[in-house]
Amino acid sequence: MSPNLSQSLFSSIWSIFLIVLFFGGSIFVHELGHFLAARRRGVKVSRFSIGFGPAIWSHKAKDGVEYRLAWIPLGGYVALPQLAAMSAIEGESDPDTANLPPVSYSTRMIVFVAGAFFNILFALFLASVLWVVGQPVVEEEQSTRIAFVRKTIELPNGQMADGPAYIAKLQNGDNLLSIDGKSVKTFSDIGQLVALGHGRNAEGKPSVNVEFERNGKREQVILTPELVGAEGFRDIGIEPAAKVTVAGVLPGTPAEKAGLKSRDIITQVNGQAVEYVSFISDYMRTNGGMPLKLTYLSEGKSNEVMITPAKAIDPETKAEVYRLGVQLHGGYTAKTIHTPPFEQVWDKVVWTWRNVQSVISPSSDVGISKLSGPIGIASRVNQFAQLDFRLVLWFVIFVNVNLAIFNLLPIPVLDGGHMFFATMAKLRGKDLPFNVIATIQSVFMVLLLTMILYVSVFDVRRIRRDSKADAQARESAADQAKKTPAPAKP
Repeated sequence: MSPNLSQSLFSSIWSIFLIVLFFGGSIFVHELGHFLAARRRGVKVSRFSIGFGPAIWSHKAKDGVEYRLAWIPLGGYVALPQLAAMSAIEGESDPDTANLPPVSYSTRMIVFVAGAFFNILFALFLASVLWVVGQPVVEEEQSTRIAFVRKTIELPNGQMADGPAYIAKLQNGDNLLSIDGKSVKTFSDIGQLVALGHGRNAEGKPSVNVEFERNGKREQVILTPELVGAEGFRDIGIEPAAKVTVAGVLPGTPAEKAGLKSRDIITQVNGQAVEYVSFISDYMRTNGGMPLKLTYLSEGKSNEVMITPAKAIDPETKAEVYRLGVQLHGGYTAKTIHTPPFEQVWDKVVWTWRNVQSVISPSSDVGISKLSGPIGIASRVNQFAQLDFRLVLWFVIFVNVNLAIFNLLPIPVLDGGHMFFATMAKLRGKDLPFNVIATIQSVFMVLLLTMILYVSVFDVRRIRRDSKADAQARESAADQAKKTPAPAKP
């Protein structure tokens, strides 16, 4: 077995292990919360299931509980026949439900909220681990200072539009303070708040209120973001301070022929300073396939090399593009931070709630199709596993906070829906009709599964789009390499 194949196989096994461990573990922890709370409060538990549908494996223990793994890995449940009318979804698990004693309102609420509570506890545990080992971040993005305002910004159709920040006369060096009244601590905060924004102007176009500091003076400006990228997220066209660094060079490409290698820092293109990651692609888009004189730093020494871009066809827009065959990142200086666990979890609570607000707002540009389901989550774990295990921890903390908050929404089938029905029964002085609850639960279960399948389709599209773009880049660069003689190495 070749070393590359062996490494790839090991990476895949490692990723699958982490996906099963953390995604499955997050579901298990949630259901364990319900299970332990129910047992503590004297509520009958008839089944503890990871997954829905027919059982792959099941075992009925001496305590009378059936423990099972089911075929549909989209969640799990603890069957509590005294609390929830879920037999249409979970299947009949206790023939003596009618003979079970009633359960108090406080017990119902404790048991239903316990799942989310355990997810938060799990998130805090992982956050404690991440606090000790440290979270990898990009030092340049820990600031809110604008390093570059883009004159133009690319739209999803491949056309160029004036940059919103450029039109609003934001400048290099401006320090951003808030987006739509929400304070920002990092450049990532800025991008996320702009993307999640749901402001609209009088003409119905996207709108964002930016507060910034220039020369010690606070100012405000209202921008009209553009929708960019394949997903159509809002963007205002600003970049953080960054050194454009080579992360990887694709084999057989102009970049490899030119002698570029990982960790080289590109400083100039044809005499112009490279001030942000996509500067080179923007430059090639404007100037076509003309040869480029790259100035770059390699092991602290300045070098120059001439390189001719390879022609390719963008898989999304079908437009003609030019590529060097080099993977770039923002010259990011790796930095490790140690954020206290409660601060980590609270930060993710805030961002989860902002995501929920954006999805349900009719004036935002973030719809259900932008969400990720089990496939998307697994894909992200796989990506992070290839980079740094600590990023996996960071992401799983976020997933658990999402599970907690999502499950507490007052939607039938979810824990929040059960809490809503229990509260309605408390206010009425008697339980809601069993058939009514069972019907509503069944309808919403179908809707929930439909939504998961819907977002999974978009997850698959994203994965295929990224893979296709990668393959297209390699193929085009390889074809160009066959036609172009290798430039002299510096």
